[in-house]
Amino acid sequence: MPILAPHAFEFFSHSPEQTRRVGIRLGALLQAGMAICLEGDLGSGKTTLVQGIAQGWGSADHVSSPTYVILNEYRHPTGSHLYHADAYRIASESGLDLELLDLESLIEKGILVVEWAEKLKRYLPKEHLWIQMSWVSLEQRHLILTPRGKNYEAVLKKLQQALFGAF
Repeated sequence: MPILAPHAFEFFSHSPEQTRRVGIRLGALLQAGMAICLEGDLGSGKTTLVQGIAQGWGSADHVSSPTYVILNEYRHPTGSHLYHADAYRIASESGLDLELLDLESLIEKGILVVEWAEKLKRYLPKEHLWIQMSWVSLEQRHLILTPRGKNYEAVLKKLQQALFGAF
């Protein structure tokens, strides 16, 4: 078991619905200009978490994995956008597919959530929320949320309070 980085938060989800609810709480805290980076094997719950994030953020759009289209865009009633990228099919960091993902531009226009973010590490903003997800059992997932930057430390603290109350 790894030792957690400073300010990191470890959470065990016991169902897809609980993972989605964590996403709902997180999504409610996000603002334009933020980046959420998801790392985890197939079946670790990344898309389920993003479904919750989009719902909590306020989108009524159907959320699905953008594995084959690389980028999905969800709308908020106010006109803002949440961009859901999937780097799974990006063969190399210098490939054509990466050119289709102008990450900086997307972050400037809204919120960015990237699945398989480890494939794009050098292109991601320095400040972000990194979420490592692991499959534990059929119903259980292990999440480690690590903030990189003061804004993300504040978001993570508010998330902890929303999930467990003040501590």
